[in-house]
Amino acid sequence: MDRELISSGAAFEERVGYSRAVRVGDQVWVSGTAPIMPGDADPPADAYGQARICLEIIGRALAEAGFGLEHVVRTRIYVTDASLIDEVGRAHGEAFAGVRPATTGIVTQLLDPRWVVEIEAEAVR
Repeated sequence: MDRELISSGAAFEERVGYSRAVRVGDQVWVSGTAPIMPGDADPPADAYGQARICLEIIGRALAEAGFGLEHVVRTRIYVTDASLIDEVGRAHGEAFAGVRPATTGIVTQLLDPRWVVEIEAEAVR
């Protein structure tokens, strides 16, 4: 089995023992992606800005595996409050308007209190 591990360099990857993404053949699974900023800087305060950061990180992981956002078939969106889904959905819609992957929205608590959104993705080529 051809398996490629993709890292974004986030400290959590080493500590927890996971990869940002894993590619096996013509599929890629991208881990739950929070708006982790360089140097642990504060992420944007708004849900839209945080979602855009998450999607940019996902896009970079997919590109490293030789995929693009156009290959995404499934996303899961985690928000800390249901009222944020419109802002997060706007960013998601901008990224995936032509692709329209299957999507699930979940309200939950996230690991860092600064984060209001986390997104994971699955892609097939």
